[in-house]
Amino acid sequence: MVFVMCRFLNKALLAPDGSKEQGNVCSIGEVEEAKTVIRLAPIWDTSLFYAVANAQTSTFFTKQGATMDRSITTGFKIPVASLSSFLSLAIVLFIPIYDGVFVPLARALTGKPAGITMLQRIGPGMVLSVITMLIAALVEMRRLKTAQEYGSVDKPNATVPMSVWWLVPQYVLCGLSEVFTVVVGIQELFCDQVPKECRSCTLP
Repeated sequence: MVFVMCRFLNKALLAPDGSKEQGNVCSIGEVEEAKTVIRLAPIWDTSLFYAVANAQTSTFFTKQGATMDRSITTGFKIPVASLSSFLSLAIVLFIPIYDGVFVPLARALTGKPAGITMLQRIGPGMVLSVITMLIAALVEMRRLKTAQEYGSVDKPNATVPMSVWWLVPQYVLCGLSEVFTVVVGIQELFCDQVPKECRSCTLP
């Protein structure tokens, strides 16, 4: 559908009969680059859902952890911001596994140099982000139930007697989804498909 919609751009190659703007028509390369950008619009749109889920790690997840029991030993509590280190650790640990195990296995099964296509890498990342949000919702339901049981719902500064380690799975899964979606998926897709002039606009 997107390919059909892009056909109107071919008119940019032609100047109207009798026009004095023959030198201002677009080149074939410019038209093809414009088509490429438009064809990537669905990827940009669907990436928004992932971006919303990924943004929860530094906002909602942090607020969750701030209300939970972060004690390790007597007198020492884990800083709330340090919880995001589990996300980074998951990325650092999984990338070598992806390159050393998953890619060779996929290459042997599919016969393709990259193992699977870029879109096939993005897909599992999107699914993992959905699973992450489901787990986060279940943890939040348990946290609220615990807060109600101990009467701390209306006490914003109270600590809910629930260990902060409950948040680790959602941070780890979010890290895995980032590996598939961003590191080996969207980033490579945009660097490979987007015109050189637009690459600085694709990812932060």
